[in-house]
Amino acid sequence: MSEAKLQNWSIKIQPHRSLTGFGLRITLAAVVISNLVVATVFWALKAWPVFAFLGLDVALVFWAFGANNEAANRSEHIEINGEEVVLTRNGKFGQKQMKFNRRWVRVMLEYDANRELIGRLFFVTSGKRTEIASFLGADERKALADELKSVIIRPKI
Repeated sequence: MSEAKLQNWSIKIQPHRSLTGFGLRITLAAVVISNLVVATVFWALKAWPVFAFLGLDVALVFWAFGANNEAANRSEHIEINGEEVVLTRNGKFGQKQMKFNRRWVRVMLEYDANRELIGRLFFVTSGKRTEIASFLGADERKALADELKSVIIRPKI
């Protein structure tokens, strides 16, 4: 079969972002202002240790939102063309690209039929498993697995 007749396919997967950059700034400003108001009241009542703990509280909220924002910037790009399946990951440590032979790669979705739970999604080749789409929900992973299976399988002559 000529390479031109093979199906080309591509998808970019990103985590859901429920908070925009503007919304994040508003949320953090509200946390800071509310903690300052409460801390000022406790400072006036001579309960100054509360002021320090509220500052620690603000620092932890900033750290948590920062970690969440950093995780939301991850993405995976899966491209299937010709004889190759190319997985490109963008994350905290830069870009990483993995290539798989289309004939030998298999899509595996963990599934517990007794409890009706959908688990992790993998590319499997040569006995090695590479997890993909870990940040998607269970139903989205199942839909992606079904689509990948249908695209990777090539018609036989």
